[in-house]
Amino acid sequence: MSTRRMIAVVVLMPLLAALALWAFAWPAARTAPHDLPLGVAGPAAAAAPVEQGLRQHKGAFEIHHYADERAARTAIEDRTVYGAVVVSAQGPELLTASAASPVVAQLLQQAVTRQAAATGTEVRTVDVVPTPAADPRGAALSTSVLPLALAGIIAGALATLLGLRGPRAVTALILASALVGVIAAALVHSWLGVLTGNWWAEAGTFALATLAVSAAVAGLAALVGFAGIGAVAFLVMFLGNPFSGAASAPRLLPEPVGTIGQWLPPGASATLLRSVSFFDGAAATGPALTLTWWAALGLGAVLLGNALKARAKSTTPAAAEPELAPAG
Repeated sequence: MSTRRMIAVVVLMPLLAALALWAFAWPAARTAPHDLPLGVAGPAAAAAPVEQGLRQHKGAFEIHHYADERAARTAIEDRTVYGAVVVSAQGPELLTASAASPVVAQLLQQAVTRQAAATGTEVRTVDVVPTPAADPRGAALSTSVLPLALAGIIAGALATLLGLRGPRAVTALILASALVGVIAAALVHSWLGVLTGNWWAEAGTFALATLAVSAAVAGLAALVGFAGIGAVAFLVMFLGNPFSGAASAPRLLPEPVGTIGQWLPPGASATLLRSVSFFDGAAATGPALTLTWWAALGLGAVLLGNALKARAKSTTPAAAEPELAPAG
Protein backbone atom coordinates (compact mmCIF):
# COMPACT_ATOMS: atom_id res chain seq x y z
CA MET A 1 0.00 0.00 0.00
CA SER A 2 2.83 2.43 0.85
CA THR A 3 4.46 1.73 -2.53
CA ARG A 4 1.24 2.54 -4.35
CA ARG A 5 0.90 5.80 -2.45
CA MET A 6 4.48 6.73 -3.29
CA ILE A 7 3.87 6.02 -6.99
CA ALA A 8 0.67 8.06 -6.86
CA VAL A 9 2.54 11.03 -5.41
CA VAL A 10 5.37 10.72 -7.95
CA VAL A 11 2.90 10.62 -10.85
CA LEU A 12 0.33 13.14 -9.63
CA MET A 13 2.71 15.92 -8.63
CA PRO A 14 4.18 16.41 -12.14
CA LEU A 15 0.68 16.25 -13.62
CA LEU A 16 -0.58 18.93 -11.24
CA ALA A 17 2.49 21.08 -11.92
CA ALA A 18 1.97 20.74 -15.68
CA LEU A 19 -1.71 21.61 -15.33
CA ALA A 20 -0.92 24.66 -13.21
CA LEU A 21 1.68 25.88 -15.69
CA TRP A 22 -0.77 25.37 -18.55
CA ALA A 23 -3.57 27.24 -16.76
CA PHE A 24 -1.41 30.19 -15.70
CA ALA A 25 1.29 30.42 -18.38
CA TRP A 26 -0.68 29.67 -21.55
CA PRO A 27 -3.18 32.58 -21.29
CA ALA A 28 -0.37 34.94 -20.29
CA ALA A 29 1.81 33.87 -23.22
CA ARG A 30 -1.07 34.26 -25.70
CA THR A 31 -2.27 37.67 -24.50
CA ALA A 32 -3.49 39.64 -27.52
CA PRO A 33 -6.70 41.37 -28.62
CA HIS A 34 -9.40 38.97 -29.78
CA ASP A 35 -12.44 40.76 -31.26
CA LEU A 36 -11.78 43.63 -28.86
CA PRO A 37 -14.71 46.09 -29.08
CA LEU A 38 -13.38 49.36 -30.50
CA GLY A 39 -15.32 52.35 -31.79
CA VAL A 40 -14.67 54.50 -34.84
CA ALA A 41 -16.49 57.86 -34.87
CA GLY A 42 -16.77 60.54 -37.52
CA PRO A 43 -17.91 61.02 -41.11
CA ALA A 44 -17.93 57.77 -43.07
CA ALA A 45 -15.51 58.99 -45.74
CA ALA A 46 -12.97 60.23 -43.21
CA ALA A 47 -13.31 57.21 -40.91
CA ALA A 48 -12.95 54.62 -43.69
CA PRO A 49 -9.10 54.72 -43.87
CA VAL A 50 -8.87 54.38 -40.09
CA GLU A 51 -11.24 51.43 -40.08
CA GLN A 52 -9.36 49.82 -42.96
CA GLY A 53 -6.09 50.13 -41.07
CA LEU A 54 -7.59 48.57 -37.94
CA ARG A 55 -9.01 45.66 -39.90
CA GLN A 56 -5.52 44.78 -41.05
CA HIS A 57 -5.08 43.34 -37.57
CA LYS A 58 -7.17 40.27 -38.46
CA GLY A 59 -9.42 39.14 -35.63
CA ALA A 60 -8.04 41.76 -33.25
CA PHE A 61 -10.83 44.35 -33.21
CA GLU A 62 -14.59 44.35 -33.36
CA ILE A 63 -15.42 47.69 -34.96
CA HIS A 64 -18.42 49.74 -33.78
CA HIS A 65 -19.47 52.85 -35.72
CA TYR A 66 -20.55 56.10 -34.04
CA ALA A 67 -21.66 59.39 -35.46
CA ASP A 68 -19.50 61.65 -33.33
CA GLU A 69 -17.26 61.95 -30.29
CA ARG A 70 -20.15 62.30 -27.86
CA ALA A 71 -21.68 58.99 -28.95
CA ALA A 72 -18.29 57.31 -28.71
CA ARG A 73 -17.73 58.62 -25.18
CA THR A 74 -21.15 57.33 -24.14
CA ALA A 75 -20.33 53.89 -25.53
CA ILE A 76 -17.10 53.81 -23.55
CA GLU A 77 -18.83 54.87 -20.35
CA ASP A 78 -21.48 52.18 -20.93
CA ARG A 79 -18.70 49.58 -21.37
CA THR A 80 -19.85 48.79 -24.91
CA VAL A 81 -16.35 49.43 -26.27
CA TYR A 82 -12.91 49.72 -24.66
CA GLY A 83 -12.00 52.81 -26.67
CA ALA A 84 -12.70 54.74 -29.84
CA VAL A 85 -10.88 56.56 -32.62
CA VAL A 86 -12.57 59.88 -33.40
CA VAL A 87 -11.85 61.37 -36.84
CA SER A 88 -12.48 65.11 -37.24
CA ALA A 89 -11.17 68.15 -39.06
CA GLN A 90 -8.75 68.75 -36.16
CA GLY A 91 -7.17 65.33 -36.71
CA PRO A 92 -7.64 61.86 -35.17
CA GLU A 93 -8.25 61.48 -31.45
CA LEU A 94 -8.05 58.28 -29.44
CA LEU A 95 -10.46 57.83 -26.54
CA THR A 96 -9.48 55.19 -23.99
CA ALA A 97 -10.69 53.98 -20.60
CA SER A 98 -7.78 52.84 -18.47
CA ALA A 99 -10.25 52.03 -15.68
CA ALA A 100 -11.64 49.25 -17.87
CA SER A 101 -8.14 47.89 -18.45
CA PRO A 102 -4.82 49.76 -18.34
CA VAL A 103 -3.34 47.04 -20.54
CA VAL A 104 -5.97 47.56 -23.23
CA ALA A 105 -5.61 51.35 -23.05
CA GLN A 106 -1.86 51.05 -23.63
CA LEU A 107 -2.35 48.51 -26.41
CA LEU A 108 -4.83 50.76 -28.23
CA GLN A 109 -2.53 53.74 -27.90
CA GLN A 110 0.36 51.81 -29.41
CA ALA A 111 -1.70 50.38 -32.28
CA VAL A 112 -3.41 53.64 -33.26
CA THR A 113 -0.28 55.76 -32.84
CA ARG A 114 1.74 53.36 -34.98
CA GLN A 115 -0.90 53.42 -37.69
CA ALA A 116 -1.08 57.22 -37.66
CA ALA A 117 2.70 57.56 -37.71
CA ALA A 118 2.81 55.70 -41.01
CA THR A 119 0.81 58.55 -42.56
CA GLY A 120 2.62 61.31 -40.68
CA THR A 121 -0.39 62.09 -38.48
CA GLU A 122 -0.25 62.83 -34.76
CA VAL A 123 -2.93 61.29 -32.53
CA ARG A 124 -4.13 62.94 -29.34
CA THR A 125 -5.12 60.51 -26.56
CA VAL A 126 -7.84 61.24 -24.02
CA ASP A 127 -8.53 58.92 -21.07
CA VAL A 128 -12.32 59.11 -20.72
CA VAL A 129 -12.54 56.92 -17.59
CA PRO A 130 -9.10 56.95 -15.94
CA THR A 131 -7.86 54.75 -13.16
CA PRO A 132 -7.66 56.37 -9.71
CA ALA A 133 -4.50 58.32 -8.93
CA ALA A 134 -3.86 55.92 -6.03
CA ASP A 135 -3.80 52.93 -8.40
CA PRO A 136 -2.76 54.14 -11.88
CA ARG A 137 -1.96 50.64 -13.15
CA GLY A 138 -5.09 49.02 -11.74
CA ALA A 139 -2.98 46.52 -9.84
CA ALA A 140 -4.90 46.74 -6.57
CA LEU A 141 -8.21 45.88 -8.19
CA SER A 142 -6.82 42.88 -10.07
CA THR A 143 -5.03 41.51 -7.01
CA SER A 144 -8.22 41.73 -4.91
CA VAL A 145 -9.71 38.80 -6.86
CA LEU A 146 -7.44 36.16 -5.35
CA PRO A 147 -8.04 37.09 -1.67
CA LEU A 148 -11.82 36.98 -2.26
CA ALA A 149 -11.53 33.51 -3.77
CA LEU A 150 -9.35 32.34 -0.88
CA ALA A 151 -11.76 33.80 1.67
CA GLY A 152 -14.64 31.97 0.00
CA ILE A 153 -12.78 28.65 -0.05
CA ILE A 154 -11.79 28.99 3.61
CA ALA A 155 -15.31 29.98 4.70
CA GLY A 156 -16.92 27.07 2.85
CA ALA A 157 -14.32 24.61 4.15
CA LEU A 158 -14.70 25.81 7.75
CA ALA A 159 -18.48 25.53 7.61
CA THR A 160 -18.10 21.95 6.40
CA LEU A 161 -15.33 20.90 8.81
CA LEU A 162 -17.13 22.43 11.80
CA GLY A 163 -20.20 20.37 11.01
CA LEU A 164 -22.55 23.22 10.15
CA ARG A 165 -25.48 21.96 8.11
CA GLY A 166 -28.68 23.17 6.58
CA PRO A 167 -30.00 26.58 7.63
CA ARG A 168 -27.19 27.06 10.14
CA ALA A 169 -24.56 26.67 7.42
CA VAL A 170 -26.48 28.98 5.06
CA THR A 171 -26.77 31.65 7.75
CA ALA A 172 -23.09 31.37 8.67
CA LEU A 173 -21.97 31.64 5.03
CA ILE A 174 -24.16 34.68 4.32
CA LEU A 175 -23.09 36.52 7.47
CA ALA A 176 -19.40 35.70 6.95
CA SER A 177 -19.55 36.89 3.33
CA ALA A 178 -21.30 40.10 4.34
CA LEU A 179 -18.60 40.78 6.91
CA VAL A 180 -15.88 40.10 4.32
CA GLY A 181 -17.57 42.57 1.98
CA VAL A 182 -17.64 45.35 4.57
CA ILE A 183 -14.02 44.76 5.63
CA ALA A 184 -12.80 44.59 2.04
CA ALA A 185 -14.55 47.83 1.07
CA ALA A 186 -13.17 49.53 4.16
CA LEU A 187 -9.64 48.49 3.23
CA VAL A 188 -9.65 48.93 -0.54
CA HIS A 189 -11.98 51.94 -0.83
CA SER A 190 -11.75 53.87 2.44
CA TRP A 191 -8.12 53.17 3.37
CA LEU A 192 -6.25 52.60 0.08
CA GLY A 193 -8.53 54.79 -2.03
CA VAL A 194 -8.14 52.63 -5.15
CA LEU A 195 -11.90 52.28 -5.73
CA THR A 196 -14.05 55.33 -6.43
CA GLY A 197 -17.61 54.05 -6.83
CA ASN A 198 -20.50 53.64 -4.45
CA TRP A 199 -19.13 52.23 -1.19
CA TRP A 200 -22.07 49.91 -0.51
CA ALA A 201 -22.16 48.63 -4.08
CA GLU A 202 -18.49 47.72 -3.79
CA ALA A 203 -19.05 46.06 -0.40
CA GLY A 204 -21.94 44.11 -1.92
CA THR A 205 -19.71 43.00 -4.80
CA PHE A 206 -17.03 41.77 -2.41
CA ALA A 207 -19.66 39.96 -0.35
CA LEU A 208 -21.36 38.34 -3.34
CA ALA A 209 -18.03 37.23 -4.80
CA THR A 210 -17.08 35.59 -1.49
CA LEU A 211 -20.50 33.98 -1.07
CA ALA A 212 -20.42 32.54 -4.60
CA VAL A 213 -17.25 30.60 -3.79
CA SER A 214 -18.02 29.69 -0.18
CA ALA A 215 -21.52 28.44 -1.05
CA ALA A 216 -20.14 26.34 -3.91
CA VAL A 217 -17.53 24.78 -1.61
CA ALA A 218 -19.99 23.99 1.19
CA GLY A 219 -22.73 22.94 -1.23
CA LEU A 220 -20.66 20.42 -3.16
CA ALA A 221 -19.16 19.13 0.10
CA ALA A 222 -22.70 18.60 1.44
CA LEU A 223 -23.53 16.47 -1.59
CA VAL A 224 -20.35 14.47 -2.21
CA GLY A 225 -18.31 14.85 0.98
CA PHE A 226 -14.94 16.46 1.68
CA ALA A 227 -13.83 15.84 -1.90
CA GLY A 228 -16.18 18.66 -2.89
CA ILE A 229 -13.93 21.18 -1.11
CA GLY A 230 -10.94 20.19 -3.21
CA ALA A 231 -12.95 20.13 -6.43
CA VAL A 232 -14.25 23.68 -6.08
CA ALA A 233 -10.90 24.94 -4.80
CA PHE A 234 -9.22 23.45 -7.86
CA LEU A 235 -11.81 24.97 -10.22
CA VAL A 236 -11.56 28.44 -8.67
CA MET A 237 -7.81 28.62 -8.10
CA PHE A 238 -6.41 26.69 -11.09
CA LEU A 239 -8.94 27.83 -13.69
CA GLY A 240 -10.98 30.73 -12.35
CA ASN A 241 -8.02 32.83 -11.26
CA PRO A 242 -5.82 32.64 -14.41
CA PHE A 243 -8.88 32.71 -16.70
CA SER A 244 -10.40 35.77 -15.02
CA GLY A 245 -8.64 38.39 -17.13
CA ALA A 246 -8.50 40.61 -14.05
CA ALA A 247 -4.95 41.75 -14.74
CA SER A 248 -5.62 42.46 -18.42
CA ALA A 249 -9.08 41.94 -19.95
CA PRO A 250 -11.18 38.91 -20.96
CA ARG A 251 -10.90 39.87 -24.65
CA LEU A 252 -7.11 39.70 -24.43
CA LEU A 253 -7.15 36.02 -23.44
CA PRO A 254 -7.23 33.23 -26.03
CA GLU A 255 -10.63 31.70 -26.66
CA PRO A 256 -12.42 30.02 -25.06
CA VAL A 257 -10.44 31.01 -21.97
CA GLY A 258 -11.84 34.55 -21.84
CA THR A 259 -15.43 33.31 -22.05
CA ILE A 260 -14.98 30.48 -19.55
CA GLY A 261 -13.33 32.87 -17.10
CA GLN A 262 -16.43 35.08 -17.03
CA TRP A 263 -18.57 32.10 -16.06
CA LEU A 264 -16.43 31.48 -12.97
CA PRO A 265 -16.53 33.60 -9.78
CA PRO A 266 -13.08 35.28 -10.06
CA GLY A 267 -13.73 36.59 -13.57
CA ALA A 268 -17.28 37.66 -12.84
CA SER A 269 -16.25 39.40 -9.61
CA ALA A 270 -13.44 41.35 -11.33
CA THR A 271 -15.77 42.52 -14.10
CA LEU A 272 -18.52 43.45 -11.64
CA LEU A 273 -16.10 45.33 -9.40
CA ARG A 274 -14.87 47.44 -12.33
CA SER A 275 -18.43 48.24 -13.32
CA VAL A 276 -19.65 49.38 -9.91
CA SER A 277 -16.44 51.18 -9.00
CA PHE A 278 -15.62 53.11 -12.18
CA PHE A 279 -18.62 52.95 -14.54
CA ASP A 280 -21.64 53.63 -12.27
CA GLY A 281 -22.81 50.04 -12.62
CA ALA A 282 -22.74 49.89 -16.43
CA ALA A 283 -22.68 46.30 -17.80
CA ALA A 284 -22.99 44.94 -14.25
CA THR A 285 -26.03 42.74 -14.85
CA GLY A 286 -24.21 39.81 -16.48
CA PRO A 287 -21.47 39.27 -13.87
CA ALA A 288 -23.91 39.96 -11.02
CA LEU A 289 -26.24 37.24 -12.29
CA THR A 290 -23.31 34.84 -12.68
CA LEU A 291 -22.25 35.31 -9.07
CA THR A 292 -25.86 35.12 -7.87
CA TRP A 293 -26.38 31.80 -9.63
CA TRP A 294 -23.22 30.38 -8.06
CA ALA A 295 -24.35 31.53 -4.62
CA ALA A 296 -27.95 30.36 -5.05
CA LEU A 297 -27.01 26.93 -6.40
CA GLY A 298 -24.38 26.48 -3.69
CA LEU A 299 -26.72 27.41 -0.86
CA GLY A 300 -29.43 25.23 -2.38
CA ALA A 301 -26.97 22.32 -2.44
CA VAL A 302 -26.21 22.91 1.25
CA LEU A 303 -29.91 22.60 2.11
CA LEU A 304 -30.40 19.63 -0.22
CA GLY A 305 -27.42 17.77 1.20
CA ASN A 306 -28.71 18.29 4.72
CA ALA A 307 -32.20 17.07 3.75
CA LEU A 308 -30.81 13.94 2.08
CA LYS A 309 -28.69 13.08 5.12
CA ALA A 310 -31.63 13.66 7.48
CA ARG A 311 -33.81 11.41 5.33
CA ALA A 312 -31.15 8.70 5.26
CA LYS A 313 -30.83 8.79 9.05
CA SER A 314 -34.58 8.60 9.56
CA THR A 315 -34.96 5.54 7.32
CA THR A 316 -31.89 3.62 8.49
CA PRO A 317 -33.18 2.68 12.00
CA ALA A 318 -36.49 1.46 10.62
CA ALA A 319 -34.76 -0.69 8.03
CA ALA A 320 -32.35 -2.11 10.59
CA GLU A 321 -35.04 -2.94 13.19
CA PRO A 322 -35.66 -6.77 13.27
CA GLU A 323 -39.15 -8.03 12.59
CA LEU A 324 -41.07 -9.32 15.63
CA ALA A 325 -42.03 -12.96 15.60
CA PRO A 326 -45.81 -13.56 15.53
CA ALA A 327 -47.34 -14.34 18.92
CA GLY A 328 -48.34 -17.94 19.72
